[in-house]
Amino acid sequence: LGDHAMRLVTFTREGRVQQELGALAADGSVLDLAAAEPMLKGQTMVDLAGAEPAMLDRLRAALARAPKVDGAKLCAPIPRPPKNVFCVGKNYHEHAKEFAGSGFDGGAKDVVPPFPVVFSKPHTSIIATGEPILGHLDPTGGVDYEGELAVVIGHVGNKGGRGIAKADALKHVFGYTIVNDVTARHLQKRHSQWILGKGLDSFCPMGPAILTADEVPDPTKLVLTTWVNGEQRQKAVVADLIFDIPTLIEAISAVITLEPGDVIATGTPVGVGIGFSPPKFLGAGDVVRIEVSGIGTLENRVA
Repeated sequence: LGDHAMRLVTFTREGRVQQELGALAADGSVLDLAAAEPMLKGQTMVDLAGAEPAMLDRLRAALARAPKVDGAKLCAPIPRPPKNVFCVGKNYHEHAKEFAGSGFDGGAKDVVPPFPVVFSKPHTSIIATGEPILGHLDPTGGVDYEGELAVVIGHVGNKGGRGIAKADALKHVFGYTIVNDVTARHLQKRHSQWILGKGLDSFCPMGPAILTADEVPDPTKLVLTTWVNGEQRQKAVVADLIFDIPTLIEAISAVITLEPGDVIATGTPVGVGIGFSPPKFLGAGDVVRIEVSGIGTLENRVA
């Protein structure tokens, strides 16, 4: 990807609470898109996701002349999606085995699920890169990391976002970001359903940017890598997904209308903390860094 890849961000600037739309430059600085394209003033990333494709051309033109923002602070790219973040469990073969063998999978019978396992995380769990994961909210001490590629739904056309066919699914993707599906493993096991083990405040770091779909002709080629305190724990190519992105979009949209700005985290590869014997849970001060080629780096410290 060249220096002009479209990596869109939501940011605030010093002295203001309002969230604004920007782009991430190759050197990590934030570019002020609304300064270059007045139509963007007051718009959110959700608005942008739902815009006609022609808007992306305007964005690209704005990118070339957008000024840098001094003292910009990144927010999650979509701080408040239209719905809970959709997440997919057990969606890489080796991780499915690792999870089945860990004793933390509350009674599931299949190692590799026959259909996608979908759960959700509320928007109150979403934090930006650089913000702390509140590990103390899990009194059982079972905090774990899960690096994931996430898909952001875009313009769904005049048919709406229900019943999207697999063949059409990628046309409805606005872009791609990174999610850390932080998990309180003992709570996940204890409650059987996963929302209380997965949906804790701060347990959904997201970012740093959304790489627009036109930059990613083939998402299966993206590579995801996770480090804990500088030690590589996960590395996988998205082609290893059990249920690929079009399959997930088809399965969810069959029964739930997908709206622009909805986020689907596609699952985590092998190498999570419970895959080790004994498990390597996260403690205060630990730093989790997740990188996906072209999107950037999502880094959060456990508080």
